[in-house]
Amino acid sequence: MNLDQITQQYLQKFPGDFSGSTMQRQTPKLIFSTVEIMKFEHPELLIFNERLSEDIGLGKLGKQEDTDFLNAADVPSNIKTYATAYAGHQFGNWAGQLGDGRAIFAGEIRNKDGKQTEIQWKGAGATPYSRHADGRAVLRSSLREYLMSEAMFHLGVPTTRALSLSLSGEQVVRDMLYDGNAAYEKGAVMTRTSPSFLRFGHFELLSAQGEKQTLQQLADFVIENYFPEIDVDDIDKYALFFQQVAAKTADMIVEWYRVGFVHGVMNTDNMSILGLTIDYGPFSFLDEYHLNFTPNTTDLPGRRYAFGNQAKIAQWNLWQLANALFPLIKDEAKLETILNNFNTLFWKKHDEMMACKFGFDGVQKGDDEFFTNSQQLMQDLEVDYTLFFKQLETYSQSPDVKIHFEEVFYSRPTEEQLQRLKEFLTLYQTRLEKNKRSEADSIKLMKETNPKFILRNYLLFECINELNEGKKELLNKLLEALEHPYEEIYPEFSVKRPSKFDGETGCSTLSCSS
Repeated sequence: MNLDQITQQYLQKFPGDFSGSTMQRQTPKLIFSTVEIMKFEHPELLIFNERLSEDIGLGKLGKQEDTDFLNAADVPSNIKTYATAYAGHQFGNWAGQLGDGRAIFAGEIRNKDGKQTEIQWKGAGATPYSRHADGRAVLRSSLREYLMSEAMFHLGVPTTRALSLSLSGEQVVRDMLYDGNAAYEKGAVMTRTSPSFLRFGHFELLSAQGEKQTLQQLADFVIENYFPEIDVDDIDKYALFFQQVAAKTADMIVEWYRVGFVHGVMNTDNMSILGLTIDYGPFSFLDEYHLNFTPNTTDLPGRRYAFGNQAKIAQWNLWQLANALFPLIKDEAKLETILNNFNTLFWKKHDEMMACKFGFDGVQKGDDEFFTNSQQLMQDLEVDYTLFFKQLETYSQSPDVKIHFEEVFYSRPTEEQLQRLKEFLTLYQTRLEKNKRSEADSIKLMKETNPKFILRNYLLFECINELNEGKKELLNKLLEALEHPYEEIYPEFSVKRPSKFDGETGCSTLSCSS
């Protein structure tokens, strides 16, 4: 691996604490702190994403120092590891300084095409921002993040990615449901990558502290490195930057709705300024379709971050970013216009996405009502979101609607509900007849838009249990299946959640510790 090519421009450009102290504290006016990784003594590399490593410019595993680097066992002398400070609104409330509590940066690398990628460990030890925690991670949550971030990438959803996963060789104490029943679990560390891990919260922290000069410096850094379409000399560059962040955020949320993803904890410190899915915690794909579904037990009973609220929360979070950037933009009307346009932009992109899911060749008058009715139907009939569209592709070839959709329902449909489904399918067929594209092209569009495989929580639950027993068969199958989500590599995965997993802790419901 090309570890000697890792650079650390963040350390060179911004004010930071170079003491190396991990004492948990406030670091006003400073936006990073150097800190050493744990240097685990007996780690074991479980998964290495060689294709990603080569793509970002690191290359293949070679010397032992490469494995030591991934395992957070050692780092080359040219790398000074660090954690960044940020703030955020958590569940709608200002939380003040937060920061990388479990993440430690190595720096960034550029591949032969000049593409820049940041590299960080998660679970490699405490930082000044760990907030009375230990900075470790457990296998359970680390495996979930590794597999889900890669699954999202192959689904075509903007996301951070996973480079490696290792057992740390330690036992870590965790209270999975925050109910006083703490237990030892296998420790783990993963390395993950992203063009940038900068969040809304980085800007919120500087703005709240009144550090306008550093705020401007950070905004200039982001524009120069990640938004080449913005002229750095444009007088409106900060407003254009905010407009681009809003657009990228809208794109990301639309993709979440396309595949039925629920993030679970959309705090502003978990929002990427590049519109990437970041910080996989109590997430879930939808099994049965429900706009009010949240996988996060910490989000009950309010369900702030429920599936159907994600666009609204994204806009709320953008309001907080707008407040943070106001000292640079100084134009309330311009910011309000961008924020108000977010709703219009989102729904336009959402309806275009839904048109693709149904195989329409564009959005026509009345389609918005059709989409709303389809969502109400799926919710009322308790159908599996992914399987419903899978069966919809071929329903015209089946003479019996009840039999064709039988494996989609989570509860036995009444005759009245089956009649509703038949009436909906009649309306759907009438709408399809307005298409200019052929039936074959319509089905092709649906196949390209609707996944056949999603990484359901019950599969992750089973995989974690097996891996804790030293078994890797299911893990290997999932790694293969998630790379081909629009095919049925393993048909046994393209089924609804088995009833034995209903209400299972760590499967149907999770906490922020999960």
